[in-house]
Amino acid sequence: MSITERSNRPPREVTGRTVLICLLAFFGLIAAMNAVLIRLAVSTFGGVETENAYQAGLNFSREIAAAEVQDGLHWQVKATVSGGPETTVVELVARDADGRPLAGLDASARLVHPTDRRGDIVVPLNERTAGMFHGQVAAAHGTWTLVIDLLRDGSRMFRSRNRVFLR
Repeated sequence: MSITERSNRPPREVTGRTVLICLLAFFGLIAAMNAVLIRLAVSTFGGVETENAYQAGLNFSREIAAAEVQDGLHWQVKATVSGGPETTVVELVARDADGRPLAGLDASARLVHPTDRRGDIVVPLNERTAGMFHGQVAAAHGTWTLVIDLLRDGSRMFRSRNRVFLR
């Protein structure tokens, strides 16, 4: 068929049926893409940050009071986090204001994922000597928040939150 023969054909008529099919196809494609994007957004979101915002607000004043008590202790707590290809090691040294090792404490550490709490990793810490704790977990790579809690008789005496980057 040559170009001249094609141009001799009458133009295709646009009917109401053609317009309806084009509109339905357009909006069907938009709805399908929205459904895919909504599914991806919901499946990658770990949930609300706090279960009860009211209770979290009430606990805020208690956290401020605990931070003031912690500052008054003048404890020296140093943590070392080292990441290897297979393990992540957390070492903790806790001393009082005079530099003496703190004995009789229970220590806990968590590597908190910055965007999804489902990725949080609890690091079990064992006391090697007075005031010295050690723990290791499977390798964790990327940016984390290291949360350290020191407890005495079930009561939290110290909390530290530090951003760490592990390779």
